[in-house]
Amino acid sequence: MRQENLGTALEGARALRQALHRAPELSGQEHQTAALIAERMRSLGAEVVTGLGGNGVAAVFGKGPRGLLLRSELDALPILETGAPEWRSAVPGVAHLCGHDGHMAILDAVAHVLSADPPDCRVILLFQPAEETGQGARAVLADPRFKTLGADMAISLHNMPGIPLAAVGLKAGPVNCASRGLRVRMEGRTSHASEPEKGRSPGVAMARLVEQLGVLTRDLPTADEGFRLATVTHARLGKPAFGVSPGEAELYVTLRTLLDGQMAALEAEARGMIDSATQGFETEVTVHEAFGHCVNSPKAVALLEEAVRGLPRADHVAPMRASEDFGLFASVMPAAMLFLGSGETCPALHAPDYDFPDALIEAGAGIFLRAISAFRPVPA
Repeated sequence: MRQENLGTALEGARALRQALHRAPELSGQEHQTAALIAERMRSLGAEVVTGLGGNGVAAVFGKGPRGLLLRSELDALPILETGAPEWRSAVPGVAHLCGHDGHMAILDAVAHVLSADPPDCRVILLFQPAEETGQGARAVLADPRFKTLGADMAISLHNMPGIPLAAVGLKAGPVNCASRGLRVRMEGRTSHASEPEKGRSPGVAMARLVEQLGVLTRDLPTADEGFRLATVTHARLGKPAFGVSPGEAELYVTLRTLLDGQMAALEAEARGMIDSATQGFETEVTVHEAFGHCVNSPKAVALLEEAVRGLPRADHVAPMRASEDFGLFASVMPAAMLFLGSGETCPALHAPDYDFPDALIEAGAGIFLRAISAFRPVPA
């Protein structure tokens, strides 16, 4: 793979990244983003599949009996951007604050090189929808057209603030935790605020739950199989009024474990606490944004190790507490994700002033191109 072609691709990839940043779209709503990506991939001669698992786009370069899948994400976050780059989000309350715009730009740069220098295997560039909600990978894998792409291995990367720019975190085994959200709704009975005894306020039950759910957390290193975390992310009691004793409440809690196997026990304990605290109220508990763990397979890690040889390392970043639906690809093929440092002073992922560093486009594309070169086709 002649990486000298990469230099000419970088300017266009940076411009794309900044254009995507200006026009972010939420999970499941990535219509214009997908259309723009599909148009660019077609212009480079790729075989393009659209509408994959919703708004997903797959661009196939090269031919051969084996296929290597490179995955990025399409979606942005429901957060108001407070940073002020020239390419600041033009959509109020929505912004690319996780770097998915940069991940797409990396694959765009790779696509330009593959167009000029076709690989001796099939390379599938997957732009996946709805990663932030945990629904996208599942929908892509359930789409019957996914199998026809013929991917034999999947690799991906995620930028990582807090470690040196372009330093690599890579290891086999768990790299992202499993997580799921529980939404608890309690119904009681309103009354006049002067006569709370005539109603049934869920306020005490909700306060008890906030305190008790925190006990589920174990203060252990993330890499410990006993690690678990319960985070109350939202609580609402009644309506904002001084004259009404509340008659309903809502609470969100996010549960995390290192591996899928520990999640069932943690959820069962949480549900037990909820049942106990909400006695006397009509209660509904629903599951949202369920992510499985992400575990890197040794075969895919070995390929990436060839691609990152000689680069600075920061392997301590894995496993990270945050979840990633890329782990589902490991259920059907060898798969691995690496982390790529976005700088020690870069704001954290999902922070309102985060912005993907454009310098990572060249670093990420270079790693993927070396991985493509190292991906050995099956001998004839």
